[in-house]
Amino acid sequence: MKATRTRLSGPILIEPAVFADDRGFFFESFRADRYREAGIDAEFVQDNHSRSTRGTIRALHFQHHPGQPKLVRVARGRVWDVVVDIRRRSPTFGEWEPFELDDERHVQLYVPVGFAHGFCVLSGEADFVYKVGSYYDPAVESGIAWDDPALAIPWPVTEPNVSPRDRANPTLNQIRDALPDW
Repeated sequence: MKATRTRLSGPILIEPAVFADDRGFFFESFRADRYREAGIDAEFVQDNHSRSTRGTIRALHFQHHPGQPKLVRVARGRVWDVVVDIRRRSPTFGEWEPFELDDERHVQLYVPVGFAHGFCVLSGEADFVYKVGSYYDPAVESGIAWDDPALAIPWPVTEPNVSPRDRANPTLNQIRDALPDW
């Protein structure tokens, strides 16, 4: 596998070695020792799987203390994935970075604690699979407005399908002082 640091300090792109032939393909989607060598030392405790249709935006989610590192990938389809640095003391606080993830290249993205995360479905449907380093806890779940004007994320969809919960999320500036010191 190949691990690549991203522009923002913390996230890591993982390009697995894919072995393909006329029967299909095989790749290791997770191997703790190799991921640890690449700088991913999170202990993953839960796997999640979502299916969404074209134009769906699921964003921008994070968990307060203890935080929730994620290892994300697309098992079927294609998404435009976004991370936002929400570490108040970071020199890149409030900056975001996009990545295209799909079921052809099998690239994974490690999203460390201190980053909000979201994605937009580009294909007809997408199965999004991810490992998390802490259990889901609605008491510490939070989000940022997917359409926060200060972030100005140019989501690649004109009429997004966004949940009522995600439509009600505050802007980053509205929650800045309540963010933990990650």
